[in-house]
Amino acid sequence: MTDLSARVAAAFRTCCRDELDAPKPGNVHIFSPGGRKSPEDFLRSAEAAAGPLTVPGASVGRRILAAVEATRAAVGRNTNLGIILLCAPLAAAAESGEADLRAATARVLRGLDVADAELAFHAIVAAAPGGLGRVKRHDVFEPVRVTLRQAMEEAADRDRIARQYVSDFDDVFTLGEPALAAALARGREPRWATLTVFLEFFAAFCDSHIVREHGADAADEVRRAAAHVRARLATASRPAEVLPELLAYDRWLKAKSINPGTSADLTVATLFASRLRNILPSARNNG
Repeated sequence: MTDLSARVAAAFRTCCRDELDAPKPGNVHIFSPGGRKSPEDFLRSAEAAAGPLTVPGASVGRRILAAVEATRAAVGRNTNLGIILLCAPLAAAAESGEADLRAATARVLRGLDVADAELAFHAIVAAAPGGLGRVKRHDVFEPVRVTLRQAMEEAADRDRIARQYVSDFDDVFTLGEPALAAALARGREPRWATLTVFLEFFAAFCDSHIVREHGADAADEVRRAAAHVRARLATASRPAEVLPELLAYDRWLKAKSINPGTSADLTVATLFASRLRNILPSARNNG
């Protein structure tokens, strides 16, 4: 492992820890587990996935499959498929050493090929994410005939993670990072800045994971509730004042088995992109 890849791996681990430290309603965090998954499961998953995600010279597809396999070996279940799918292209982009992270990410995404799709599809099937069904075109259970970017384009209208692959990570760079920067500029501690990013995603669009498991109407109902919580957090003089309300909303979501997992995955990707900017060789990497 090179010095750069070691720093990228360390950044990934830190981002995963920071995301777990934030009291994200409906999702796993240090204040509350989610379903059968604990914060410790996710910490072990981050440790297991960090190395495979940052192997120098590895293709995006190879990073995805190796990280999923390492995670399953460590915890025996899918804890981080969405995080891996989002962070693999960012890690590959950082490896280029290019100052402009968004431009480097776009180049990585345009270079994806059929082999990347084959490896990523194997990873998705192995992870067996909740709500995974069959589709008519580019189904992960069928032989692969398109590049990974083309496959993601087919799913982009129903899956926000897939959308990042065809929009050059637009949600991360134009929604997540500005929300993070604004929260930090206000002096928010990392926990609350991370929560701000999560609520920004949760309130902005129906969470793909919730739509798959509970339908669009349920996803929109909790999205509107998240917008209310986001507004409360934004106007609070001390973010900790909102914690009881956050945890009550968290309990309500978990009682209904509603998990805004896509919003959490995008939050990790945002934290990762922000940290990668500090690793790249120039401060001109605003994307």
